[in-house]
Amino acid sequence: MRILLPVDDSPYSQEAVRSLVAEFQTCGAEVRVLHVIEQVRAFLTAGMVPEIATDNAQIEAERLKQSTALVASTAQKLRNAGFATTEAVERGDPKNVILDHAEKWAADLIIVGSHGLKGMTRFLLGSVSDAVARHAACSVQVVRVPVRRSE
Repeated sequence: MRILLPVDDSPYSQEAVRSLVAEFQTCGAEVRVLHVIEQVRAFLTAGMVPEIATDNAQIEAERLKQSTALVASTAQKLRNAGFATTEAVERGDPKNVILDHAEKWAADLIIVGSHGLKGMTRFLLGSVSDAVARHAACSVQVVRVPVRRSE
């Protein structure tokens, strides 16, 4: 079974990793850990003034370094749990890259963490997990962080 695991640096991705390890047997499973680097359109300066992002090789190199480290760390956790794991870092729109990567790699399953966006935030920012679940050619497991309710 080929499992695509898109990750970002969030508790939602950590929960997806935990879920994968807890629910799937390592025998015969190949996991591809994928991170998508989104284009930076604007950033805040030290004076908290928005600036339009220009091609800055230093910023892009640092983002690639951080993304590669994130994917390597996640893949190592999965290897330690016994999974055969490969790594990928790509640039673009996460929704499209995940769907394209899953199709080209012939994934049997995509496991993606949900940020739980609701209302206007979901409308404005979109939901990667929702788009992937709606448009993927393979099965998709959306993992949510459990809500802790006080009693």
